[in-house]
Amino acid sequence: MTIEKLSKRILHMDKTQDILQIFEQISAIPRGTKHEQKISTWLQKWAAEHRFSYQTDPAGNLVIRVPASLGREDRPIVVLQGHMDMVCEKTPDSTHDFLRDPIRCIIDGDWLRADKTTLGADNGIAIALGLALAEDMSVSHPPLELLFTVEEEVGIGGASHLDPDLIRGKTLINLDSEDEGEFFVGCAGGITTQIQLPVSYEVPPNNHKKLHVVVDGLQGGHSGAEIHKHRGNANQILARALDRIQSTVPIQLSIIQGGTAHNAIPRQAEAVFFCAEEKLDDCKNQIALLERELLDEYSQADPGLRIRLTSDNVGENRKVASMAETEKIVRLLMAFPHGVAHMSDSIEGFVETSNNLAIVEMKDGILKITSSQRSSVMSRLDELSRRIEAVARLAGAQVEHIDGYPGWKPNMDSDLLKKSVETYEKLFGQKPEVKIIHAGLECGIIGERCGDMDMISLGPTIKNAHAPNEMLYIPSVGRVWDFLIELLKSL
Repeated sequence: MTIEKLSKRILHMDKTQDILQIFEQISAIPRGTKHEQKISTWLQKWAAEHRFSYQTDPAGNLVIRVPASLGREDRPIVVLQGHMDMVCEKTPDSTHDFLRDPIRCIIDGDWLRADKTTLGADNGIAIALGLALAEDMSVSHPPLELLFTVEEEVGIGGASHLDPDLIRGKTLINLDSEDEGEFFVGCAGGITTQIQLPVSYEVPPNNHKKLHVVVDGLQGGHSGAEIHKHRGNANQILARALDRIQSTVPIQLSIIQGGTAHNAIPRQAEAVFFCAEEKLDDCKNQIALLERELLDEYSQADPGLRIRLTSDNVGENRKVASMAETEKIVRLLMAFPHGVAHMSDSIEGFVETSNNLAIVEMKDGILKITSSQRSSVMSRLDELSRRIEAVARLAGAQVEHIDGYPGWKPNMDSDLLKKSVETYEKLFGQKPEVKIIHAGLECGIIGERCGDMDMISLGPTIKNAHAPNEMLYIPSVGRVWDFLIELLKSL
């Protein structure tokens, strides 16, 4: 079902449908990270058509200034904030081109999803909500600044370079959270580590044959919001597969590739290697045994896991790492941490520190590994990053830590938080949950750069962000709308 045919069985469906139609327009514009210029241009055109002033900073962040409703001109400015970019993930059989093709939005019951790609509700729905609020003349609100940042999905790059003079408001509502009914008032800080290990190539013996191992069928997901679910990491599982084979059969790696984004748990990874022809059956037996073991391990967290091993010489590439270097690569990947490192001592069930073994690629004589660390305790973030660096340097690799960003320290005495809780409880007859989140939010950086900000993060319900099965829960969009217009009335 398309958005135009969406039924009106949901409360306030007229407004929900309006918001989703704006979202569909946004989704028609390619907006992967570092490719936000088209969506920014579209938003500036929209602002000009509505006679709203707008401004950008050198980083590409955009603010649209919406005048207050009649009689609210003297109220403090409220900033509604989201990011323009989206994670670009697709299924192996998808032919979607994220640089050119529109995202196809599909209604599936009460959920909105895409066609074999990420939906981009993270964070296109924030843009749609902001535009809908600005367009609706029936909504009473103070002066608004719609702040849309760039490069959030790669190290929160846009917010990190935000010009503090771009915004004037000191009350900020971030619309990048993914569980309606939950208000977030703090988040983890993070850092990305890039590792490079030189690899020299040689030609394998003539009697060696090529094998191709693929790990797929995994759910993946957001490496902050879903790291505690212990889903399979394709890079880590591929390392286990190569290690299992290498324990009995000498092999030489030709290609290894897994993962596409630093903040997405890898769903697929593959490697091409060579071994003696008489050892092919041994390799296949080891993979079959490992797959059975892993299906038992991941029976609840990732039951779709598959490991496939095939042998063929089509398009054969006989450029391989030596056996010694192959062994070093496999051992490095086996030693590399992934997942939850520490749970919080003060908040039950909350992930304090983790990392994601995000991207592995061997190309042009270099093995490249990208790891993303997160923690709400900065000393433990540093400790985990240093431990990863130590493991990499033991293998002789070069290490660089980049894209660090601060955490967001909770303020439980926030006036905005108190007003938000009161409004939600009055509107829906129940208290919202007040939380901190392990994923990174731009609030920490914006608050640090602009100073003296009162902030909260919220949003409609999104499942499986950063994966091709990303879904937006349609009824939650109307609830967020109702909450926002009531909150804006009261501020």
